[in-house]
Amino acid sequence: MIAEWLQSIPPLAVYLTVLGVVGVESFGIPLPGEIVLVSATLMATRPELAVSAIWVAVAALIGAVVGDSIGFAVGRRYGMTLLRAAGRRFPRHFGPSHLALAERAFERWGVLTVIVGRFIAILRIFAGPLAGALRMPYRKFMPANVVGGVLWTFGTTAAVYALGIAAETWLRRFSWAGLVVAVIVGLTVGFLVKKRVIGLLHQPGESASTS
Repeated sequence: MIAEWLQSIPPLAVYLTVLGVVGVESFGIPLPGEIVLVSATLMATRPELAVSAIWVAVAALIGAVVGDSIGFAVGRRYGMTLLRAAGRRFPRHFGPSHLALAERAFERWGVLTVIVGRFIAILRIFAGPLAGALRMPYRKFMPANVVGGVLWTFGTTAAVYALGIAAETWLRRFSWAGLVVAVIVGLTVGFLVKKRVIGLLHQPGESASTS
């Protein structure tokens, strides 16, 4: 559905959509930022759609950095009260278990959570507001915000673009069955990596300072 809608709008609108959705998600509102980024990148593998993978990545980066910064400011202003209120209002996305996981990540990894969190859906939503609420110095938050944004946006775009090109070549030379197997393997590896990261968060360890 998202991919079909993106294909129906001009390239500039695609970039603005990527920027807006990723930005709002980074601000702390659960939207499918990663799905929009992947869908727009796959469009870039089709020359007839005139979408640039580089501009998709740039748009996502701007949205990620600005959105996280706004979330940080909101978290700094309203603190944990706002996050807990959001948990009561939207338990599916901001429930106590989600907030506890995000807090544990900050306790374990400190500022690195802002970077690592870009690759984990729950932390991608919570990182900015929670960093502000926990009074992380902005001079530490902002560099991590930029580094995490660059790694996630350009890394995801490069990987998906390469996969999309490889898939077209594969389909011309081999079969759909081979592609399905490759996709399943890729998704499985990604799932296991994320599961391992979340598992680490539940293990006791030394707390990392956020100050």
